[in-house]
Amino acid sequence: MTELLKISLPDGSMREMEPGSTPADVAAAIGPGLAKAALAARVDGELRDLNRPFEGDAELALVTSRDEEDALELARHDFAHVLAEAVQALWPGTQITFGPATADGFYYDVMAPEGREPFSMDDLPAIEEKMREIIKADKPLRREVWSRSQLIEKWESEGEKFKAEWAQQLPEDEELTVYWSGDDWLDMCRGPHLASTGKLDPQAFKLMRVAGAYWRGDQRNAQLTRIYGTGWLNKKQLNAHLHRLEEAAKRDHRKLGREMDLFHLQEEAHGSVFWHPNGYMIWRELEAYMRRAIDGAGYQEVKTPQVMDARQWEKSGHWGKYRENMFVVPDEVPNTEDEGPLVSSDADMMAIKPMNCPAHVLVFKQGITSYRELPIRLYENGCCHRNEPHGALHGLMRVRQFTQDDAHIFCTEDQIVAEVQAFCELADRIYKDFGFTYEIKLALRPDQRYGSDEDWDKAEAELRQAVIDAGMATEEYGWEELPGEGAFYAPKLEWHLTDAIGRTWQVGTIQSDRVLPKRLDATYIGEDGNRHRPVMLHRAIFGSYERFIGILIEHFAGRLPVWLAPTQAVVATIVSDVDPYGREVAAKLEAAGTRVGTDFRNEKINYKVREHSLAKVPHLLVVGMREAEEGTVAMRTLGEKEQKVLSVDEAIAFLKGAATPADLLAD
Repeated sequence: MTELLKISLPDGSMREMEPGSTPADVAAAIGPGLAKAALAARVDGELRDLNRPFEGDAELALVTSRDEEDALELARHDFAHVLAEAVQALWPGTQITFGPATADGFYYDVMAPEGREPFSMDDLPAIEEKMREIIKADKPLRREVWSRSQLIEKWESEGEKFKAEWAQQLPEDEELTVYWSGDDWLDMCRGPHLASTGKLDPQAFKLMRVAGAYWRGDQRNAQLTRIYGTGWLNKKQLNAHLHRLEEAAKRDHRKLGREMDLFHLQEEAHGSVFWHPNGYMIWRELEAYMRRAIDGAGYQEVKTPQVMDARQWEKSGHWGKYRENMFVVPDEVPNTEDEGPLVSSDADMMAIKPMNCPAHVLVFKQGITSYRELPIRLYENGCCHRNEPHGALHGLMRVRQFTQDDAHIFCTEDQIVAEVQAFCELADRIYKDFGFTYEIKLALRPDQRYGSDEDWDKAEAELRQAVIDAGMATEEYGWEELPGEGAFYAPKLEWHLTDAIGRTWQVGTIQSDRVLPKRLDATYIGEDGNRHRPVMLHRAIFGSYERFIGILIEHFAGRLPVWLAPTQAVVATIVSDVDPYGREVAAKLEAAGTRVGTDFRNEKINYKVREHSLAKVPHLLVVGMREAEEGTVAMRTLGEKEQKVLSVDEAIAFLKGAATPADLLAD
């Protein structure tokens, strides 16, 4: 008698199944509803096809659309394959390469048939229609194991030179798989896939754009066409995503930066920002806000050099890790024969700092520090430079010159948990002042790292305990641990902010570091009279001023809180006869501390309203003959349809209240 397979389910129950049974068979045995809803399976933790037979006893979890992360990954993978099949059906002779799922969709790299122009945006509607036809045909997606030689023969016989090249480099002893779509199209793929194309929603995808791509990412190779799409589980999710993209385009900080005259970037300084007066006013307000926060939290502000000797970066470990991203300059050594400067080795090099940490250690090391002085919290608005590739630069979000709200806390082992907890609470207050919700993640040790396993165990446990003590290791705060995501010298807590349209931004961080103090020989005198190593907590809340301002602009769609707005109010006249009254109103507002502008141009008031709305000025104070006679202003608030008529004193009181930073508001 054949022994039955024992299949354990998540609820603790067990099903006995015939050898050769599949997860689909288990789903059908449980009930027709689950059989219809099941998309794939996790077998002993591995994501697999629903129709792949069990190899023995196993733990089984069936994947449905409720398991959104897995379900989306599967759907997007399938959409990519359907895209490739559609292109080859429409244009025989098209060569296919690879097409993975992405964070919000999929793409596939293809080469157009000989004699045809590369694919363009004009081709996308036809491809979409063909994809829907394939999906509606409900073609089974069937897995087969092939030998390497079979794959090579298949691709070479069909003129698929890219696939053939890749197959030739696959290991002989690896299990190689293909997936059939029906009986007439296949692709080389590890899988898994849905059971059939019909499991996809034909209205839940959209092809977005095309771009050039080189085979295997090497510009020396053939150029392909990359077709991008976005894919979801249903049309509602797709529409929500397209709406987010539309909103994101409206909120693009680069577009709003131009409209609001905040900053610009240009080729003469790749990756560095030219701040205009309006934009730098936002910076100044953020800087003042952060100084109030760190002063209240017991930090001491310092300023350290921009350029330091390569020896210091070698000691810290950054030279070996980050040298290619550092701007390096020679430390000129005079030539004895007066033939100009001479540079002999890395020892004679200087580097513009990519981070502030080593410099803060040098500040800490000046003089003898007693345990009674700890913790010491050193803060710097530290300007740093990193040699980011041109293609990676993106407005304020990815730059080469940036300023961090950087601080390092030097403390004893016993002080770590309390200091990290205090930082969690400080970050919480600050993010809430800006209206953000957030999630906290603990990034754990990477494979390549400095320090002992014992030190990493301690550091990870301390960060975890601090979040628990702060009451934030909960579902409400999105608490999650991320294996392998830590820095090379320390684990870290990360703060992921959620903006107004649901995007997340990793911003704040705190890292518990026992490595750098040792490498740079930082010590303090303990209660026992001996030298001890401090622990160094690296922390930031904004991350960088540039990126945080970019996030704020997009979060608020340019409609910044009044206290951050470069111009908080504009006095605009309807007729030139009231210009003197307009100047009087503006003078009173300025004397009360309001950042006020005036618009006395000979233009219609509707034109002025539109222009200042585009510039995102929070309040427009309109004055005409009636307002001048009555000593009032007609206040138009950005985003509101109705205007309010106020006395000048009432307008001043209102604007003073509206312009008060969140941290200075009375409890």
